[in-house]
Amino acid sequence: MHRRHALSSLAMLLLTVGISAPVFAAKPVIDVFKDANCGCCTGWIKHLQDNGFSVNATNVADTSTYRKKFQIPDALGSCHTATVGGYSIEGHVPAQDIQRLLKERPQAIGLAVPGMPAGSPGMEGPRKMAYDVILVKTDGKQTVYHHYAGS
Repeated sequence: MHRRHALSSLAMLLLTVGISAPVFAAKPVIDVFKDANCGCCTGWIKHLQDNGFSVNATNVADTSTYRKKFQIPDALGSCHTATVGGYSIEGHVPAQDIQRLLKERPQAIGLAVPGMPAGSPGMEGPRKMAYDVILVKTDGKQTVYHHYAGS
């Protein structure tokens, strides 16, 4: 009985001082479909976790099956496919771009980083290639969502 009273008192206090539900919101969950032997996929997953995502990773025999299922064109393919918040994510998309996507909520299928550009999350190293994060729109058109310069 004391516990129930304490919890309801805490809830009333939080409502009174204006603390809202987003403070207690769970991390966004991203479902990743990847090759079991791919080290860069593991690096990308760690990057997501380090940036506030909860990750459910599933090893699959053929990632192209998931790319097709989630409507990402083959020309934008990479080594892993994911879904989060109703969007598809293909390849080494930086967490900040996924967070922006989830905040802005554009009419789109999702984001893609084609190939495996050196210097992208999960592909860190001494060399950094320039690459684009592509927004795949629901009408099939593609635009650059964010450009990363090389070094």
